[in-house]
Amino acid sequence: MFGYIVVHQPELKVREYETYRAAYCGLCRSLKKRHGRLGQVTLSFDMTFLGLLLTGLYEPETLSGCGRCLAHPMQKHHYLSNPYYDYAADMNVLLTYYKCLDDWHDDRRFSRLFFAKLLELKMPKIRRMYGEKTEKISRLLDELGALERRKVYDIDKMAGFFGEIMAELFVYRHDEWEEKLRRMGFFFGKFIYLMDAYEDIEEDLKKGRYNPLTELYEKDSFEEECQQILKMMMAETSRVFEMLPILRDAEILRNILYAGVWTRYGQIRCGRKEAKKES
Repeated sequence: MFGYIVVHQPELKVREYETYRAAYCGLCRSLKKRHGRLGQVTLSFDMTFLGLLLTGLYEPETLSGCGRCLAHPMQKHHYLSNPYYDYAADMNVLLTYYKCLDDWHDDRRFSRLFFAKLLELKMPKIRRMYGEKTEKISRLLDELGALERRKVYDIDKMAGFFGEIMAELFVYRHDEWEEKLRRMGFFFGKFIYLMDAYEDIEEDLKKGRYNPLTELYEKDSFEEECQQILKMMMAETSRVFEMLPILRDAEILRNILYAGVWTRYGQIRCGRKEAKKES
């Protein structure tokens, strides 16, 4: 994902933040265990949310430990471990691989192509484990890319493709919760896609790149309409979340959904206002 799924730390209790950090460290350890040091390089806070969500829903036996790592060699950190963090680690590598390819196609950045080639070594294992899921995600990304190259500016349609991708990631197994997880992931994915477009709109226009918000940007109501669309996407995401019987770490998840995801939005909007004042 793109760095939007984070906690709003000031509103978390100390114990809750420690749990969140332990989940983050657990994801890091899962990445190393399953994909080596290269996997650890892909670490972000984004997939920590998925690990916490699935752990809260399915309530597996979760091991906790304390240890040092390469990033923190002088101080021990708590970490959590269960199959859902392993799954989140695999999905983290999968998404990073496709994101690197997307960056290469957009900007011809050789660093991203080089990293994608390295991650490609991990893909056969992921494809064996999640064959149907990886095939669907790859197909959706190809279709999304084709529409972007045709410069289709149907916002709902374009965001819907990434929504379908996130829906696949949120579904861990086919069970009674599949429909709700899929719906939650769908609207979360639309939010993420549009947030990324909202952040990059000026740079994309300057460099002549595709952005689904291009036509909307020409309107005086751009900021208000973007805010309304994003609020609608996150409202539906949160509504479905509240239907799930999650008790474990529910307040951490709510912190992310109701406050954390808006942290970057606030920074972007404030930065845009300041830039306009200076120009």
